[in-house]
Amino acid sequence: MTSAPKETLSVLDSVAIVVGVVVGVGIFKTPSIVASVADSGTMLVLFWLLGGFLSLVGALCYAELASTHPSPGGDYHFLTKAFGPAAGFLYAWSRMTVIQSGSIAMVAFLVGDHAAELFGLGPGANAPFAVGTVGILTTVNVLGITQGKRTQRLLVSVILFGMLAVLSTSIGWAEPAREAAGRGWLPTGAALGTAMIFVMLTYGGWNEAAFISAEVQAKRRNMVKVLLYSIAVVTGTYLLVNVALLRGLGLPAMAESRTVVADLAAAAMGGTGATVVTVLILVAALSTVNATIITGARTNYALGRDHRLFSFLGDWKERGSTPVNALLVQGAVATGLILVGAGSRDGFVMMIEYTAPVFWLFLLLTGLSLFVLRRRFPDAQRGFRVPLYPVTPVVFCLVCVYMLYAALAYTGTGSFIGVIVLLSGVPVLLVQRRCGVAKGEHREESERGSVP
Repeated sequence: MTSAPKETLSVLDSVAIVVGVVVGVGIFKTPSIVASVADSGTMLVLFWLLGGFLSLVGALCYAELASTHPSPGGDYHFLTKAFGPAAGFLYAWSRMTVIQSGSIAMVAFLVGDHAAELFGLGPGANAPFAVGTVGILTTVNVLGITQGKRTQRLLVSVILFGMLAVLSTSIGWAEPAREAAGRGWLPTGAALGTAMIFVMLTYGGWNEAAFISAEVQAKRRNMVKVLLYSIAVVTGTYLLVNVALLRGLGLPAMAESRTVVADLAAAAMGGTGATVVTVLILVAALSTVNATIITGARTNYALGRDHRLFSFLGDWKERGSTPVNALLVQGAVATGLILVGAGSRDGFVMMIEYTAPVFWLFLLLTGLSLFVLRRRFPDAQRGFRVPLYPVTPVVFCLVCVYMLYAALAYTGTGSFIGVIVLLSGVPVLLVQRRCGVAKGEHREESERGSVP
């Protein structure tokens, strides 16, 4: 039976999904990279505070967009209303083939890497683990949103409490490290640029809240809570991790480490600590995959709802309140990318390169859509207005421009493959135009400024 999204997600459910997307394996890897370009512990903490502030700026923009125009399509819905069906279609196409499916594959590779390490298997075992992860978690969400959100709550709880336990225990047992005196705290331009590439990568994913906006209870009032609470939890977690690492290892040891959180735990608890951290990384990766599966399928559903060529994706099952076909297609694409990435030297790095430029391009366009929608629908009911308009969205757009440049300048051939896949959506767009719009919903919404 075909139905439509219902308000089934509480603020807590929604925060768990967003935090699950953001607080992934990145925080276990990037602190050492950021520490390597910081001249002092103060500078390191400021980098992570800046990342939280810039994420807050973006979240304020999204709070207005999502509370004013709630839709399971998220950014797809905003871009369609602001720039027309072509922009929305290309975004949905890129999310289905590059951004979301690539992100699922990327993190699934990390599940495979750490599972193979935990069970003492060779590197060739990572791809089967990755494929199995996508298959199992897709099945969980096909069963229904209740199963998906309960799984997410459990995984996020394990991550947050597990990290708190590991860090507090490690600090309690480790001798506090001393930092050399006489270092500055204001970064140079090069240090700032390098650090923020990795800091913002680690903060990435908070915008996924937009894709569950149609399912949040009392969405016009609660979307701003979901975004602000999520940013607060993420920023607090990241600051806690970095302060704990500074105290337990010190800046020089952080900069030299390749597995910085595991090194802190191992120094305090030996091999047991390292094993616990490996398990936490696995849980964090599983949480990110599950949350990304939930939010990604919503865009596919919105694409199928509006375009006849993909109408099979626009099937929302009453039982389970979930877009089954959209989930299955997403899982199939992600599995295909895993099989492609398995043939590369490092599947995880390839997926980062594949997704980053396309992601930042459309995030920039979404920021610009706020200006267009403000002007086009001045009388729309707004649950929240971004403060200091237009300064706040201008800052957000400038950050996106810089990150788009960095994604193209500092990545390899994978980024160009992602751009080519995005451009392959143009002929598909021309074909679907011949098929026409399935239900004409966005055309009607644009005329009256309403939301589904």
